Amino acid sequence: MHGPLAPSSAPEMTAPARQRSDGRVQLRVGLARPGGGTRILDLAEAGPSRLRFPRGTGAPEAVLVNTAGGVACGDTFAIDLTLEPGAELVLTTTAAEKIYRSDGPVSRIVNTLNLGEGAGLAWLPQETILFDRARVRRRFVADLAEGAALLAVEVVAFGRAARGERIGDGLFADSWRIRRGGRLAYADDLLLEGPISDHLARPAIGGGARACATILDLSAGAEARLEEARTRLAEAASPGTTAAASAWNGHLAVRALGDAVGPLRGLVARFLAGYRGLPMPRVWQS
Repeated sequence: MHGPLAPSSAPEMTAPARQRSDGRVQLRVGLARPGGGTRILDLAEAGPSRLRFPRGTGAPEAVLVNTAGGVACGDTFAIDLTLEPGAELVLTTTAAEKIYRSDGPVSRIVNTLNLGEGAGLAWLPQETILFDRARVRRRFVADLAEGAALLAVEVVAFGRAARGERIGDGLFADSWRIRRGGRLAYADDLLLEGPISDHLARPAIGGGARACATILDLSAGAEARLEEARTRLAEAASPGTTAAASAWNGHLAVRALGDAVGPLRGLVARFLAGYRGLPMPRVWQS
């Protein structure tokens, strides 16, 4: 006859902790010699984040690759980029960045830029696509020395219009802080939470737009290029897009909306090619 069962000494089984991506890139570039071309001084990569440097003419080009295939459920990604005085760089991404649905955790993306005197950076990532129930907080922080130049673009698509997707619930928080010579030159915060597609349908918010874009030029003479920018926007426009430019405090800003990301992306690419006088990075053309 067996006695009563003794309490089990085995530990209680718990659900395994979710393993998330933590992608980080640190890059520092500078001049090879006074008056020489830009070269890599330091590069560190961690997690699924990688940088590739295709050969080309003009300023060196860095292409950011996310080998995880997207961002979701509390992933974190960070870029720390330093341009020494006089250095030049174009940074882009190999494809659109996808922010997938989350069951609660918020993903975070932090981009930190430091530009020395006379440095020039063209920040030209391809679009970010948010899926239904995506939750992400993104922060863009740049410190520019006097005489540095930054041209930055960000395009965001809220769902894939070709599939009729809507964001019934989600979080998109986007914060920009740019300083020139230690003083705040530009600050902007966007917060969309809950039924994002419904919010964007309101006339005072998006007027039914499914995608938005921001272009900023913080370089010498940017404010004086306002009329040129408005002319180029009119030339680059296509059905289903609307855009406007303004300039103050020594910089120029463009805001654009689109019924879908494709036409908006086309407007941005045409505008930038004319405004920069240079073709877009090759990955934009594929």
